[in-house]
Amino acid sequence: MSITAPARRFFSMDIAMRAATLSFGSNAALMTGKIAIGLVFGSVAVLGDGIDSAQDVFASGLAFIAVRLAMSPADDAHPFGHGKAEGLAAMAQAALIAGGAAFIAGTAIYRLVTGGVEIVVLPSLVMMSITVAVNVAVALYALRAARISGSVAIASDARHLLTNVVQAVGVIGGLALVGATGDHFWDGLVALALAAYLLWIASGIARAALAELFDSALPEAEIRLVEQALGKDLAGVRGYHELRTRKSGREKYVDVHVLVDPAMSVSEAHQRVEDIEQQIVHALPDAVVNVHVDPDEPDIMERGATREHGEHAALPLHHH
Repeated sequence: MSITAPARRFFSMDIAMRAATLSFGSNAALMTGKIAIGLVFGSVAVLGDGIDSAQDVFASGLAFIAVRLAMSPADDAHPFGHGKAEGLAAMAQAALIAGGAAFIAGTAIYRLVTGGVEIVVLPSLVMMSITVAVNVAVALYALRAARISGSVAIASDARHLLTNVVQAVGVIGGLALVGATGDHFWDGLVALALAAYLLWIASGIARAALAELFDSALPEAEIRLVEQALGKDLAGVRGYHELRTRKSGREKYVDVHVLVDPAMSVSEAHQRVEDIEQQIVHALPDAVVNVHVDPDEPDIMERGATREHGEHAALPLHHH
């Protein structure tokens, strides 16, 4: 069986790009179905879930754009790459989720105060069951893609999809109660619970995005790998200090000062820098490593403090 051109383009993408594309397409289809069902058959919970899917479409589009931008190579204007695009996309997703929660809560309260419209339960239940199945499948794929690629935008999108599963299950429960009791109060109550849950999720995504935007250090396990690499014996290398790490999107950065024998030649020091870089990159593949060389002299730490204030700045001898 031949593969169509769109399918070939899809499977030729980076796995993070495939996950973003799949999320965008599934959210667009589910959005259309849920909004139509909610409007025609009266459930504010289904309508609210459809509105949330409309936000998901926009959020998935942001993730798609952010992943493409983050994959762009460094340039003169952005010498450290474009990794923060993913953190910005995650923050935008958090804002969208919070805004949707506020709209759903307002609609539910209005319905509860003024009285609900007639709800036809069966088609609403069918639509929400389809939503659960599709979102579980896409979220599992997106989580795998996030683990492989390290993409914070795809990880946020996967968590968002899993919230949709919880939302859909809650809506199904409310519709079942409406069908069993004939009381439309349950539909509005589920919609309010859904809004509260969305606000909680939005706060979690916002915290993760802020950590990304503020250049947090690498996880402790990865820092230990770097320390182990730096601890290996190399002739003339006597230790290290000022180890700093950070993460920007998928990029990982390591900056460290190594102490060497003061009698070592520049050529020898350069070779030791290359050896140290290789050890760190072997422990932490694809890391961007910047090694500075300091002579192992009694007052080197005090001189390091002076350099931090701009005097006699240390020169990085090599950059991987």
